[in-house]
Amino acid sequence: MSGAKKAPKAAKKPAKDATPTKTAQSPKHPARLKELYKNELRAQLQKDLKLKSIDQTPKLRKIVVSSGLGKVKDDKSLIEVATNTVTKITGQKPIVTKARMSIATFKLREGDKVGIKTTLRDERMYEFMDRLINIVIPRLRDFHGVSNKSFDSQGNYSIGFRDQSIFPELTFEETTKAHGIQVTFVVDSSDKEHSRALLGSFGMPYMKEGK
Repeated sequence: MSGAKKAPKAAKKPAKDATPTKTAQSPKHPARLKELYKNELRAQLQKDLKLKSIDQTPKLRKIVVSSGLGKVKDDKSLIEVATNTVTKITGQKPIVTKARMSIATFKLREGDKVGIKTTLRDERMYEFMDRLINIVIPRLRDFHGVSNKSFDSQGNYSIGFRDQSIFPELTFEETTKAHGIQVTFVVDSSDKEHSRALLGSFGMPYMKEGK
């Protein structure tokens, strides 16, 4: 019987498809605005809004990023472009939204593809909002602030962009076929003023009164 030791087995090479894509990775560190809200903004909002309990302070629950395809719903290439846009700017692949009912006036049939959307929560949500407020919105031409009136009856806030070219994550080639983007901030608050104060505390650049 030989006393020679067996050579150690070579480590297995990782599968080629095991490496995550850049857009699919979660933030490595706690999102800046999430920490800011937890450590400073929440208590300040309670004081400013004169709330009895800190649990009553408004809180951002999720952000929905979507793109409606409208009249060009049958253009497969545009669906691909819009899907690429939302994936690149959010880090999540969107789902396709379909019509719930048929509308003859718009030549729309139940089940037709009408758009795409993805929902951001927690770290991704705060990280996306940080970039949107501090990098994307300031890139708008002749910008004087976002509307103060885009809140719905439940206190949620929506911003629409005519095309995707203002997002720096995209290359020029990825913006040649333009499409709109809508961002909706879903807030845990039924009071519009509380929602407005919450987003304002994060730095949302509202339009000044009188403009």
